[in-house]
Amino acid sequence: MLLRLSTLFVRTLREDPADAEVASHKLLVRAGYIRRAAPGIYTWLPLGLRVLGKVEQVVREEMAAAGAQEVHFPALLPREPYEATGRWTEYGPNLFRLQDRRENDYLLAPTHEEMFTLLVKDLYSSYKDLPLTLFQIQTKYRDEARPRAGLIRGREFIMKDAYSFDVDDAGLDASYAAQRAAYQRVFERLGLEYVIVAATSGAMGGSRSEEFLNPTAIGEDTFVRSPGGYAANVEAVTTVAPPALPYDDAPAAHVEDTPDTPTIDSLVAIANERFARPDRAWTAADTLKNVVLALVHPTGERELLVVGLPGDREVDLKRLEAALSPAEVETAVEADFAAHPELVKGYIGPSVLGPNREGLAADAEGRTAVRYLLDPRVVEGTRWITGADQPGRHVFDLVAGRDFTADGTVEAAEVRAGDEAPDGSGPLELARGIEIGHIFQLGRKYAQALGLTVLDQNGKTQVVTMGSYGIGVSRVLAALAEANHDDRGLAWPAGVAPAHVQIVATGKDAAVFEAAESLAATLDARGVEVLYDDRPKVSPGVKFADAELLGVPLVVVVGRGLAEGVVEVRPRVVTEGGPQAEQVPVAEAADRVAELVDALLAR
Repeated sequence: MLLRLSTLFVRTLREDPADAEVASHKLLVRAGYIRRAAPGIYTWLPLGLRVLGKVEQVVREEMAAAGAQEVHFPALLPREPYEATGRWTEYGPNLFRLQDRRENDYLLAPTHEEMFTLLVKDLYSSYKDLPLTLFQIQTKYRDEARPRAGLIRGREFIMKDAYSFDVDDAGLDASYAAQRAAYQRVFERLGLEYVIVAATSGAMGGSRSEEFLNPTAIGEDTFVRSPGGYAANVEAVTTVAPPALPYDDAPAAHVEDTPDTPTIDSLVAIANERFARPDRAWTAADTLKNVVLALVHPTGERELLVVGLPGDREVDLKRLEAALSPAEVETAVEADFAAHPELVKGYIGPSVLGPNREGLAADAEGRTAVRYLLDPRVVEGTRWITGADQPGRHVFDLVAGRDFTADGTVEAAEVRAGDEAPDGSGPLELARGIEIGHIFQLGRKYAQALGLTVLDQNGKTQVVTMGSYGIGVSRVLAALAEANHDDRGLAWPAGVAPAHVQIVATGKDAAVFEAAESLAATLDARGVEVLYDDRPKVSPGVKFADAELLGVPLVVVVGRGLAEGVVEVRPRVVTEGGPQAEQVPVAEAADRVAELVDALLAR
């Protein structure tokens, strides 16, 4: 159907919206694709829905090619299935909860594992029914604390989620591989660059997890790559721990006065000034930093935690949250320190933490020791300078394994460029990306919790094993906008653009509008999607600016050249050296434009 700008429900804006931080957010709003309804919630306008529909169509086609069948669940769901799997609590404040008039509990679905599981349980009971893969494209809801970047992190978003059901692990491996390959085809067809990285499973659970990331500087996810092919989300990187060291000849730990040294830098400075050693200077890597944090569990319980790590590293809160999911991590506040006076700010050491406090007299309130977790680099035999749990004092030559232990280890330290890859494939480099897809081998977690079983070939009951596969459809659209724009506007790939061609009629001559109308009708009849700027009282400058903002891949200008019998065809490109504008005879315009459209769609 021919689209006409004179009647299309769209208004372009010349100024960026005040709350927009990234290009995709700015341009999608300015070009009239979406409008903000509330923080993290957007209304889709006609042009936006056309792009969204094309992205969804690619996803549907590739899901069908991989053998998946489409279903559709409600977004409003009862509490009971999520209670059975523990996620009613585990999701914590990220879950939108509500009650009906009879005070029954419901939620707005953040994801649908439970419902897919129950649907298959309701209909299937034999191994002959499997393997099975179902999918849907549906709106999801998560109460993001800090929605940002428009469609990239919202409270309402559109997601394709698929679930595979198999009798055994070999079947799950095959289903996982089929979905993984389908994801590669989806993103290749969309022209969206991606990197597949190892990831953590988080609240989803399961054994294997991989993310598809679109590399971009504005991405919220940090990932690493090595020359040898290792790739992982930074949250999933495991530390290459050094070997344990002998400490038979290590000197005894000794406490020294170190006044006014609450920071690592000040501690290193005074250590080199007053306690210099002959072989080398003290550095931050010789110090053991003990960082006080608070875990907020889904139940609302607040637990204090101390993480010990080399002083030249910082705690990465996202890595720590991934390791301790479903708890959320916060920086400790004054009230936390007041509740634990043994924690002396700036001078905290292991002696009052975790198992090291055992045997010490309990305080008047009977408080137990704060849990203590160590970075994997703090191995047995390593020697440290760290707090002596007294203001202005530090302990030197404190040996791990001899003088202190911990409740365990945790992957919480920042990952740096140059760190060794866990598989030995070389030094890591860091990059940023937008998560556009995530696939999981869930295993039997949800099937076990909800009683999804089938009878196998021998008539024995088997718990079904599952996989979960998500694509952020609305986020993919934003990623495409991020990857295809310049300072003038959007530049959509032809396969997802709201139209293939935008015809711009310029000037006031009736002959111009008649020629433009005829060309638009001819192309429309040939199956070319046309957006026709037929606004009679809008200046050429405004029309050209709108065409560049809207980002249709081909712009055909019908204007002054008509007197010489030509129209101008302008490819909407964002890079220098790309296709150039060309003058085409009016009689040949439809054929030439159709040819160019076919070439663009074939890429």
